[in-house]
Amino acid sequence: MDLSPEDTLRLNVLLANQPQAIRIDESRMIVQSLGVQGEVTIRLNPNTRADQYLRRVRELLSGHVLGSPGGYPIYLQRWTRMGQMRDESLAQLLLLGEPEAVVAAVCAPGLTDELARRAWWAMEDAGNARRMLSNLAVARSAMGQVLAEYLIEYLPFETESEAIVESVRLVLQPGLLDREGRGDLWRKAARKPSYLVGFLQALPDDLPEPAPARALAGAVHDLAGQGDAVAVLLQRVYSERGQAFLKTVAAVLAKPPSQDVVLATFVCLREYFAVLRPAGDPDLAIDDLLADATRFANPDRAYLDVAKILLQEPLLASEIAAMRFLSGVGYGLIRPILPDSTTLGSLMRRKLAPVIIPLQDSLDRLRRISREFV
Repeated sequence: MDLSPEDTLRLNVLLANQPQAIRIDESRMIVQSLGVQGEVTIRLNPNTRADQYLRRVRELLSGHVLGSPGGYPIYLQRWTRMGQMRDESLAQLLLLGEPEAVVAAVCAPGLTDELARRAWWAMEDAGNARRMLSNLAVARSAMGQVLAEYLIEYLPFETESEAIVESVRLVLQPGLLDREGRGDLWRKAARKPSYLVGFLQALPDDLPEPAPARALAGAVHDLAGQGDAVAVLLQRVYSERGQAFLKTVAAVLAKPPSQDVVLATFVCLREYFAVLRPAGDPDLAIDDLLADATRFANPDRAYLDVAKILLQEPLLASEIAAMRFLSGVGYGLIRPILPDSTTLGSLMRRKLAPVIIPLQDSLDRLRRISREFV
C-alpha cells in the first residue's frame, strides 16, 4: 500500500525545498525538517500499520536522496561506521530520517562544523556527541562547545564507566572548557574515579590540583639536562605535576568501580612510564612483572641509562624498579584472578587486592609515602 496522497504531496514539497536534515518522531508519527528558514513539521496520516507506514516514508526519502528506495540498508552496512563515507555524501545521510544514517555521518572524518550542526539537530545523543568531539575539526569549531556542554550536563546520567571516562577526556580538549569549568568538573571528580581517569588521559601533566614536588638529586638533574631518558622521567615524576599524577592514580585504584576503570588506569600508567618499556604491554602476571622490575633495577644487569643513574644514586634502585613495574601493568595482571569481566564493585576490589596492593606500594614509593600513615 502506498502513502496517503496527502502525505506523498507534503513530503515531496518538503524535499523540493532542499532541507538540511530530516528526522522522524515515530511515537508521534511526525516528520520534521531543518531548513534555512527554520523547522517544518508534517504530521503523518497512516493508512496502515505504523511500522509499515514509516518504512514507506523512509523508502520515499531514500528514493529521492539516494535514487534507490530499496538500496538504503546495504548502502549503510557497507559505509557507515567504517569511516569510509565520501565527504560529498555526508549531507545526504542526514536527509534519510534514519538514526543509523546520522551515526554514519558523525563517524566520518570529513564531518564539518555545519554538518555537525545539522547532525546534532537530527539526533541529540551522548554517543554522537562523543563521536563528533573525537573529530578535531569539530572539537575546534563552534559546535565543539555545544557538544561539550551537553556531555557535561549528561554525565550524571551515564551508567557505563567507559562512556564516562571518554566524555571527560573529550570535554577536556583545549578550548572547550575555561578554567572555571575545568575546576567545577575536577571538584565533581573527587568521589568519582571514572571522572579522574578522564583527567589522567587528557591532562597527565596538567591536573588542576598539583601536589608538593620532591627534591631531585643533583646528579639526576644533571643527567636529565643531558637528555638521559630515565633521568628525564624521574624529573617528571618528582615534579609537582608528576606527584599530582601519582596521587590521582592512587585515588582511582583505592576504589575503582569497574574493570574498565582499572584497565583504563593501567593504560595511563603504561603511557606515562613508556620510556622504560618501549615494546609496550608485556602481558605479565603480578609475580613475573615484579621479578622483571627487580632485575631491571639491578645495577649489575641494568641497561646503560639506568646503570649511569644507579652508579651515582644507588638508593634510587627501588624507585626505578617501581617505575619499571608501573610501565608494564595490563590485563595480564587481572586475567589469572578475575576471569569474569562482569565482576564489579567490592567483590572485584577484594579479588584484585593481590594486584592493587603492590601497585599502591609502587606509587607510594615514588611519592615517598609510608602506608602506615595513609
